[in-house]
Amino acid sequence: MDKKIAGLHHVTAIASDPQRNLDFYIGLLGLRLVKRTVNFDDPGTYHFYFGDARGTPGTILTFFSWPGARRGHRGVGQIEATAFAISPDSVGYWLDRFKEQHVTAEKTSARFGEEVIRFTDPDGLLLELVTSDSIAQVESWADSTVPAEHSLRGFHSVSAALEGYERTAQLLTASFGYRLVKESGNRFRFVAPSESGPGRIVDLLCMPDSRAGHVAAGSVHHIAFRAKDDNEQLQWREHLVELGYDVTPVIDRTYFHSIYFREPGGILFEIATEPPGFTLDEPIEQLGSKLRLPPWMEAARSQIEQVLPPITLPAKQ
Repeated sequence: MDKKIAGLHHVTAIASDPQRNLDFYIGLLGLRLVKRTVNFDDPGTYHFYFGDARGTPGTILTFFSWPGARRGHRGVGQIEATAFAISPDSVGYWLDRFKEQHVTAEKTSARFGEEVIRFTDPDGLLLELVTSDSIAQVESWADSTVPAEHSLRGFHSVSAALEGYERTAQLLTASFGYRLVKESGNRFRFVAPSESGPGRIVDLLCMPDSRAGHVAAGSVHHIAFRAKDDNEQLQWREHLVELGYDVTPVIDRTYFHSIYFREPGGILFEIATEPPGFTLDEPIEQLGSKLRLPPWMEAARSQIEQVLPPITLPAKQ
């Protein structure tokens, strides 16, 4: 196939308490809630999308919020860590901010010459802030709780924990067009062929002696790569089926169309289209301000709203 993957579209994780999730990602990390909707497969629960000012692909972290969900545990067959890019000048700001907000964070040893801050969200999801000299162009949100110069600049990378990494590496390089650019110990870094844009890096961690991870609260459910449009997505589906993968039919997620499959290490991969985007049903100024439902659920809006727990968006600090 002559098409190549440009990078990540979004990462979807699982949270428990929806208000606590909003307080952390809007109030502390300064991301924008670009869409407030429901899990289309479980409409009695929220699905939040956080990102830059317009939800640019490569900046979008989403959450299925399942109140009372048990906490998962990290291990092979899942995403170990999700990393956002920050300016090298922002390390001190973020360490101070975490300390002021009583969030445990640590500056770890440099990774491939880049500084790394590690911390977890209230459900135990492992997150990183990684410095980058080549910051992708994303749209800063004017009402963010974080000054623009220190804001998160979309995804830096995801780290996938695998029992063995070779077959996943083959998928990334031979099919997706990624290049192996660096390695250190059990970490292998692959970069998408696109020249710019956030979320171009996937690190594979070879961890043959680790136990299998359990996906639940505090875990990444799946990661999504971006396709330019519906036609390109269909080409990807045909190519993956030819390679022997079990791929879902195209699923309408309103703001993008999706196909899903399990990569060789067991992690759920998605390929999502860039259009139509989050301004499909509300202007950019009002993104995330109201509950949005897909057309086929509108008739049940009153029942859905009665089931969903009340939430309040954090005020700018």
